Amino acid sequence: PEYWKQSARKTIQDAVRMQKNTNKAKNVILFLGDGMGVSTLTPARILKGQMRNKSGEEEHLSWDKFPHVAFSKTYNQDHQTPDSAGTATAFLTGVKTNMGMLGVDARTTKGDCASAQGAEIYSIGKWSLDQGKKVGVVTTARVTHATPGGLYAHTPHRDWEGDANLPKTGAEQCKDIAKQLIDDNADMSVIMGGGRRYFLPSDVEDFERGDNSKLGRRDGRNLITEWQNEKEARNLKFKFVWNATEFHEVNPDTTDYLLGLFESSHMQFEADRTDPKYETAGEPSLAEMTEKAIRILRKDPDGFFLLVEGGRIDHGHHETKAYKALRDTIAMEEAVAKAVELTSEQDTLIVVTADHSHAFAMGGYPSRGNPILGLTDKNGKIALDNDNYTYTTLVYGNGPGFDDHRFKNNTRLNLTDEHTSNKEYRQMTALPLGYETHGGEDVGIFARGPWSHLFHGVHQQNYIPHVMAFASCVGDYKLDKDCAASYSNTNTSNRGSSNFINIPLSFYFVMLIVFVYLR
Repeated sequence: PEYWKQSARKTIQDAVRMQKNTNKAKNVILFLGDGMGVSTLTPARILKGQMRNKSGEEEHLSWDKFPHVAFSKTYNQDHQTPDSAGTATAFLTGVKTNMGMLGVDARTTKGDCASAQGAEIYSIGKWSLDQGKKVGVVTTARVTHATPGGLYAHTPHRDWEGDANLPKTGAEQCKDIAKQLIDDNADMSVIMGGGRRYFLPSDVEDFERGDNSKLGRRDGRNLITEWQNEKEARNLKFKFVWNATEFHEVNPDTTDYLLGLFESSHMQFEADRTDPKYETAGEPSLAEMTEKAIRILRKDPDGFFLLVEGGRIDHGHHETKAYKALRDTIAMEEAVAKAVELTSEQDTLIVVTADHSHAFAMGGYPSRGNPILGLTDKNGKIALDNDNYTYTTLVYGNGPGFDDHRFKNNTRLNLTDEHTSNKEYRQMTALPLGYETHGGEDVGIFARGPWSHLFHGVHQQNYIPHVMAFASCVGDYKLDKDCAASYSNTNTSNRGSSNFINIPLSFYFVMLIVFVYLR
């Protein structure tokens, strides 16, 4: 009992000593776990511990110890359960919009190019650039995918990543997302992820995957070469890389602009990243890309904004492959830990959140330390359902996993640990769908650094960039009178050396009256 009592007492003491950080944020880093709902966090935490030969439940994710935690309401303006485009627009521009659209407000009709004209809304990326800060984006998905696209693109349809995806008629006024990234965002310092196919012409073979005719560019432009030529024309220090060897050779001290496109489509799942069956050229980890980005961006005396996405958590869930989703969650956790190591809590606001959740659940009554990816036990023995079949702790509400366990002749697959520990194993689902869906419940927000205490309850998702902008004095909060700069960061109460400011002024007023009366 003393262990639990002392642990709680220490937590109270730490909370009592906590002081609000009202410094202006020089740097802001937003970590976005795509699909990383609360139901993902707990099993990821347990898996991390079990990979270290612990029981798992007592383990911590790097953001678990952040001082400020809140919830985010994720619905799109027109959908109860959201998609990643509408959510990206919310947590990057500060405005909620409809499902499937990026960087345009809800007056826009999905897929209608004309309706998007004049409906553009801008993100904290542009707000930061406008104030002289450096900006970067790192993702394990395609750099033209929903979350990274929300940083720079304006489109009525998230699928218009390349010109091969544009409708043949009616989209003449709209640029594909890859073209927007290169044509309209020349000052973005760091871009890393997948998605080479949308930057190379259809008649140019991909460096690693070969044939690029299906989704390569129809306009004949080589956007990678154009990016390089533009940087060279300005005599800038730049590098383009497409594999792990080239990536590790990049010196951040002598590189100011970095474009890394490590796959034709999305980068590999973390579980597959070093498997030669899936990856031959080699890819950096999310933590390695995060470190490289920070080392490049932090050279600017005005600071930076960096968006880091664990993009493939979502894809693992859509395939009902919990192993892959959880491994990618742990990979993002390692990236957050690296960012904490490389930055100061005094001048860098770090926010960790998700765009949405998934139809993913952890249930049964497994014993402490039971393998989180294994069969559920009961009283030390393998648990059986009402039909005397084994079952797992992790399940999905819908998705393709249903077919893998389908009843045949009144029987179904009786699982063993050999099945469930395989990274390709698909969890059982209650409802058969070809693609598992998102979940609509609130997601967590974890924050540390200047003004992180503004995350304190249940917020609308579009609140997130407003806090980041207020803390770093950009966008609608660029004037000192409207942002963190208007609050004295030399106030002694913020450093805990005096409690004067924490006492209501009315107290001093009353004391003055008493003093005068006694005189």
